[in-house]
Amino acid sequence: MSRVTLLDYGVGNTASVRRAFTRLGAEVDFTSDPERVAAADRILLPGVGAFAPARRRLAETGLDTALGHALARGARLLGLCLGFQLLFEESDEFGVTKGLGFLPGRIAGFGPGVRVPHIGWNQIARPRESLLFQGIPQGSYVYFVHSFRAEGMRGEDVAATCDYGGGFPAAVASGGVFGCQFHPEKSSDVGRVILKNFLGEGAAS
Repeated sequence: MSRVTLLDYGVGNTASVRRAFTRLGAEVDFTSDPERVAAADRILLPGVGAFAPARRRLAETGLDTALGHALARGARLLGLCLGFQLLFEESDEFGVTKGLGFLPGRIAGFGPGVRVPHIGWNQIARPRESLLFQGIPQGSYVYFVHSFRAEGMRGEDVAATCDYGGGFPAAVASGGVFGCQFHPEKSSDVGRVILKNFLGEGAAS
């Protein structure tokens, strides 16, 4: 049975993520223990809400350091929604807050005149092949709920894009670090394939 470690740091609704992996037949270790996270092979960083309190909570619990140790061992990490945003160097949501820094880039608001939050189903495009999107057709729809977006990324880290008030990165893949701005656990069959791909044994890309 596949095993995934789901971070419990008091941010967001994790029930739907747990159900999604359970339906895939995975064993879910829902934990706030840094030692278990540091030793894990497949790690989920969920999150909804504001960037700064979530980042502060990761630091207070030592989970940020544990994630770094896990990645150094060769673990695979997937950030979802706010968890995706936390992967980057900083966010300007209500003032500048340093992120985890696993990927270059920052989180910023949408441009003037763009209605936020961006809620609902939207199409994604895949500029290159990556592990997460194996078997996912171009133009597939996934479910978004967010008011901020990533910018300043390396092009080679972008695994999928979306257009809402202009193009923005919808997913990232760099070594063992993956992230989805959208909610795969709420994205029907496409989301199930993405989560299954994350659990798979193929090489990270």
